[in-house]
Amino acid sequence: MKIAFVVGEFPVLSQTFVINQVTGLLDRGHEVLIYTKRFGDWCNSHPDVARYGLKERTFKYFDVPSNYFWRIVQGVGLFILNFHRNPGLILRALNISTFGLQVARLWLLYSAISLSRMPNDFDIVHCQFGTYGYQGWIFQQMMDLQPKLVLMFRGHDISSFVREKGEQIYDNLFPAADICLTNCEFFRQRIIQLGCPPEKVAVHYSGLDMAKFSYHSRQPNSDGSIRLITTGRLVEKKGIEYAIRAIAQIAPQYPQIRYTIIGDGPLRSEFETLIKQLGLTDNVQLLGWQSEQALIDSLNQAHLFIAPSVTAADGNQDAPINVLKEAMAMGIPVVSTYHGGIPELVEDGVSGYLVPERDVEALAERLRWLLDEPERWPEMGRAGRAAVEQNFDLTHLNDLLVARYQALLQSAPPPVVPALSAIAP
Repeated sequence: MKIAFVVGEFPVLSQTFVINQVTGLLDRGHEVLIYTKRFGDWCNSHPDVARYGLKERTFKYFDVPSNYFWRIVQGVGLFILNFHRNPGLILRALNISTFGLQVARLWLLYSAISLSRMPNDFDIVHCQFGTYGYQGWIFQQMMDLQPKLVLMFRGHDISSFVREKGEQIYDNLFPAADICLTNCEFFRQRIIQLGCPPEKVAVHYSGLDMAKFSYHSRQPNSDGSIRLITTGRLVEKKGIEYAIRAIAQIAPQYPQIRYTIIGDGPLRSEFETLIKQLGLTDNVQLLGWQSEQALIDSLNQAHLFIAPSVTAADGNQDAPINVLKEAMAMGIPVVSTYHGGIPELVEDGVSGYLVPERDVEALAERLRWLLDEPERWPEMGRAGRAAVEQNFDLTHLNDLLVARYQALLQSAPPPVVPALSAIAP
């Protein structure tokens, strides 16, 4: 099969789930190309980007200016410079009898010009976020063979984006899709509420390469020191502020704890200030971004993992986050929150504990329980490893993704879709 991934930026360090699907498909003998609105940092990217030569498989499509005047000016220039590449394709984007008033918005023209500069013969167009679903749909309409359209919803695209744009934002896109995938049942129910037919949407979790994360049972160090860890972007949604405040509550009773936060983001300076204000400079350390191997080494030394996710002010929410899967795969008991899809991963009282969002008192209490009962850590660690193996194994999920593609290609009629002139952009 030939598959096109449509994304907003590539590569992105925090989006290993995209890279894992690309490399999994390549390993299975399929052709994958990546279409992105903007290039990420090629020098500071996941090792598999270089290992699989993904830079050579990535193409940038032209972004459509929001200002209509500049959209016209830039569009005319792109038309003149690129018409010779594929005259038939570009003229098709200007066919009013086929596409109606949508031609005037110029999204079709920009997409046709983009496709004239790169391969455009695919079996599957897979949009990795719902926010790029309309771009994928237009690409599909411009391609000669009308590939199947797969939409993947992962988090902000079904939470904060919907709050910003309105609950009708996907009304025309749901009928156009051949299948919609979500990375948790929580988000599956959400897009059904937004109008996606239940029979068209399925849960497809983000997988973890289990071979990279070795399990071992956790016990306190012989000197009594205990290492707690959080990994993730330093943004509101990750709730790290509440973990720092919880550590402040328990540190006087447990001075031997050391809490390490791995990651970077816009809230770093705010957290540095908070750590100083709370007198935690000896207990809490901000390490910034770490390589995958450095992260694994830190997890190997950790005893407990904290993932205090919260619903952000803009409504942004998480699915079962990969950092939790990594910690659980390595046998680390976890403390997280009743948030988004996380309860589909962490079973309260079995593989760890769940507390309400932003509840510092509850978070501190559960940490005390774990610190006072280290004999429970091995049991919780085994339960966590088993849960990840059962539901989030990358090999199984990549096999399942191929099976989903093949089932689409073998299905009979394409979905009934609204006129392309009705699309949102």
